[in-house]
Amino acid sequence: MGHEILIVDDEPDIRLLIEGILADEGYETRLAADSDSAIAAFRERRPSLVVLDVWLQGSRLDGLGILNVLHKEEPSIPVIMISGHGTIETAVAALQHGAYDFIEKPFQADRLLVVVRRALEASRLARENAELRLLAGSGTVLEGKSAAIVAVRNQIDRVAPTGSRVLISGAAGTGKEVAARMIHASSRRAEGPFIALNCATLAPGRFEEELFGTEGGDDGTGRRTGVLERAHGGTLVLDEVSDMPLETQGKIVRALQDQTFERLGGARRVKVDVRVLATTNRDLQSEIALGRFREDLYYRLAVVPLRIPSLRERREDIPELARMFLDRAAETAGLPLRELSGDAIAALQSYEWPGNVRELRNLMERLLIMMPGNSTDPIRADMLPSTVGEGAPALLKFDSDEDVMSLPLREARDLFETQYLQAQLLRFGGNISRTAGFVGMERSALHRKLKQLGVTSEDRNAG
Repeated sequence: MGHEILIVDDEPDIRLLIEGILADEGYETRLAADSDSAIAAFRERRPSLVVLDVWLQGSRLDGLGILNVLHKEEPSIPVIMISGHGTIETAVAALQHGAYDFIEKPFQADRLLVVVRRALEASRLARENAELRLLAGSGTVLEGKSAAIVAVRNQIDRVAPTGSRVLISGAAGTGKEVAARMIHASSRRAEGPFIALNCATLAPGRFEEELFGTEGGDDGTGRRTGVLERAHGGTLVLDEVSDMPLETQGKIVRALQDQTFERLGGARRVKVDVRVLATTNRDLQSEIALGRFREDLYYRLAVVPLRIPSLRERREDIPELARMFLDRAAETAGLPLRELSGDAIAALQSYEWPGNVRELRNLMERLLIMMPGNSTDPIRADMLPSTVGEGAPALLKFDSDEDVMSLPLREARDLFETQYLQAQLLRFGGNISRTAGFVGMERSALHRKLKQLGVTSEDRNAG
């Protein structure tokens, strides 16, 4: 479906003129002559954009009054103000009240179309960023209390105010873009734009257009702003930068060096002030050795290297993260919250999580929506997908070949303790201190018990 534009002007000739210009470009239009009809049309169906005259004869509200109503109801919809009696004061007032831009009558058709395109593009980008933040949960914090993730947050706190470039590495799904958002939010550029360019999904032939934009004609028609220019005064994230073509890598090196670039088709260098962050799930040193990544670009990006640990490196965060994702999923879907049983948490902590935090979040959403049974029943280990359950500690899948009832009490107790402690060691990644704290034993006492039961170092490091 194409963009629909609401045109509000008291002069029929102007309404028809604007309608014709926009219709020729494929836009759908609706018309209104006064404040009441304009507000009614806006409330009937939200347009993509509004072209609004400042002075409206015989109208209950003037253009600025209408702008206030529209902006209060839906501030994300851009409004372009027009006037044949424009003054600097009127233009400033319109922009202060939330208008996207101000155009004086009479205006050139090309000028109107350029402003319309820019306004719609800005609206699209804002909407996509909001959707990305929603998909990422809060999208602003790396959650968890483990030493590994606390160390990362401390590094972010130190590097964010400096303005240095940061290379954020880590496996897919660990939260690299969240770390980038945290750096931006704690930087001096926090009020500026945050723009992310996903190098992994962009076609090779589109890179330079997306990065640098296109020059267009002298009147501005055909000009397309690239991400470097849109990020002026803020932060640009080159997401999965190892997928950037070598030719483009060479051009971005110069842009990083002197903070200038040329739009495609242009001869004038554009000056920008942008902090560049980069993310990667590959070993860039290996990529350099293979000739797939420029060494000079690496050293310009990796002024400060920051590694995000995988989820299996911080298993102690899994219970908190799982419950948080369940809470968010319940709120989003309007479903009652379900608890996780102890055996389910142990199974989750034992799983390897190749998809990391993203995989855990998706699993929690799926479990909340698809789990059978009463909503008051907890989610148990046997309800988890087989891929997760296969890695569950042995205690959760008690060895049916052992006839416990045929054993003397001491042997049965030893068997239980062995499987129980193996399960807890696996759950905590072989960490003796955390296991001892959870089971309520002194560290030295746990060592003695493991030695007595014959639990080997391989058992301890099984996670």
